[in-house]
Amino acid sequence: MIKHAELLKLKRWNTPTIYNGWEQITKSDAAKDGFNLEETTDFMPQMGPMVGYAVTVIIEPGNPAHKQNLKAWEAYREYVASVPGPKIVVVQDLDKPSTFGSFWGEVNSNVHKALGCVGTITDGAIRDLDEMNNAGFKALARRLSVGHAHSTPVKWNCEVEVFGRKIKPGQLIHADKHGFLAIPDEDTDLLLDASIFMDNNECDTIIAAARNASGKSTEQILADLNNASVQFGKATKDKFGDKGEW
Repeated sequence: MIKHAELLKLKRWNTPTIYNGWEQITKSDAAKDGFNLEETTDFMPQMGPMVGYAVTVIIEPGNPAHKQNLKAWEAYREYVASVPGPKIVVVQDLDKPSTFGSFWGEVNSNVHKALGCVGTITDGAIRDLDEMNNAGFKALARRLSVGHAHSTPVKWNCEVEVFGRKIKPGQLIHADKHGFLAIPDEDTDLLLDASIFMDNNECDTIIAAARNASGKSTEQILADLNNASVQFGKATKDKFGDKGEW
């Protein structure tokens, strides 16, 4: 786990910026891995990004048989409490593509907040949206729901799949209104430095050239952009080797 101070710094950037840094340091396929493959909805975009370590749970609100496990909630809460924070609860809904009920609402968001969780990513539903906002509990979900149906933890502390992405317990996640990025363990130590570098690189080269176009001819603007692109690519390759965004 990286230092809490680094997590706070990662939270200052949006998820696309973190992705820009991550693609420079990872051995994964940055065109296919890490991020959500299906569309997500951030129901609390005003809260900004969230960052934390995954605690995982599988639910099936449409199946009443799961409620026969009367100790499920108690055992699940003990698991969540045992994991160092900050934590993001990643919930796989086995009812998908149907939605019969929500795992999340006013009560569960406050309970998880007390256990060190900052938010959730669920491919199911949430409800009590205003109350979840009041609790300061962020949610990326598929939709809203009126009821909770037979919501109860079915299985936890296991690999889950949400929005087309498999996530393991303890995996570092960065998420905001754009979606989420689940970072492989081997990439976490260099993530902050790479993300800051890439953001500075953009500002120092291409964005600077684009914002300084006023009063220039089209030919000069194109020449400046081409030169800035070369500078951007060189700085990236000098920092990370052969790998570069451009």
